[in-house]
Amino acid sequence: MAKPRRSNDWGFPRWRGYEESREAATVRLCDRHGCDERGDCPAPKSPNNPDRWYFCQKHAAEYNSKWDYFEGLEKAEAAERARTEQRDNAGYAEASHYSWGGSGDGSRSADEMRALDVLGLESDADFATIKRAWREKAKTVHPDVKPGDKEAAAEFQKLQVSYEVLKAAEARREWHG
Repeated sequence: MAKPRRSNDWGFPRWRGYEESREAATVRLCDRHGCDERGDCPAPKSPNNPDRWYFCQKHAAEYNSKWDYFEGLEKAEAAERARTEQRDNAGYAEASHYSWGGSGDGSRSADEMRALDVLGLESDADFATIKRAWREKAKTVHPDVKPGDKEAAAEFQKLQVSYEVLKAAEARREWHG
């Protein structure tokens, strides 16, 4: 008589892994010709069509990078659609103080993200790094270093405004605790 095999789930069915059985699991491959990766990212074949391509992550990113939301619209129509969507999504901006909206983890506003881009920093930079980057960049374009250079003066202004935005945000974070 064969000895019964003990289960790996210790009697708790929820501990069983997905697709742990011995049967072959059906895996859909990427629809890109020649790609053997798993195709688990659906993408529409055409607008208002229920048919989908299924790409791997790499090819889905490539497909989406060429996507133009305003393709085929006149300039006025595109501007109207952008304005309408901005109006319809204004509720998210209003709720940003609850950390419901915004980019990344919700800890930085869009203005802060733009200021970090001007300074060439990542979104998770701490204030000491921000101050160091601002000083390094400001030293190269300061009006005392480059007197009479209008481009350097404009760049210095951008750096100043970016630093002020990030400094005010840091002060708010410290004040709110």
